[in-house]
Amino acid sequence: MKAGECRPGQGVKMDGKSCVVTSIEHRTPGNLRAFVQIKIKDIMTGKHVEKRFNPADDIETITLDRSDLEYLYTDTDGAVFMNPTTFDQITVPETALGDVMLYLRPNTLATILSIDGVPAAVEPPTVVVLTVTETEPGIKGATATNQLKPATCETGLTTRVPPFIDAGEEIRVSTADGSYLSRSTG
Repeated sequence: MKAGECRPGQGVKMDGKSCVVTSIEHRTPGNLRAFVQIKIKDIMTGKHVEKRFNPADDIETITLDRSDLEYLYTDTDGAVFMNPTTFDQITVPETALGDVMLYLRPNTLATILSIDGVPAAVEPPTVVVLTVTETEPGIKGATATNQLKPATCETGLTTRVPPFIDAGEEIRVSTADGSYLSRSTG
């Protein structure tokens, strides 16, 4: 496949390693030649790397099996997920988890990426609902300010929230960057 045809979520082989494309950007800087900036995540280590390609360069693709599974709990072997239709359970090792566990609370659906039946990575939903467990007290009437305060969520994720959010409230958080989006509506 040509580098210019890659899409986020696609499996590729780079430098002998299995990777997932996380973002792609086509750039044409001034009078220079166009290139494609691809950000990839090494499935086994979880490290992100940016690579630059000519849009016509060939990239080796790999087949990733995707399955939506429900997160149950974490033990010493890793995180346990269950297929909601067959009730089969699999354990995803800690090396494949990365920071994804900061966004998953029990009974959350996530996409498990597997290579040849071996779980290799976990993709959380794009937005998750988490409960704020610790934050500074709210300021009465502070609704129109753009200042944010730190807050810790039930999973250990630390994010910044508006002053009117108190401990015990549920908030919506983006899993792309861990940022606060809004209060949860129910």
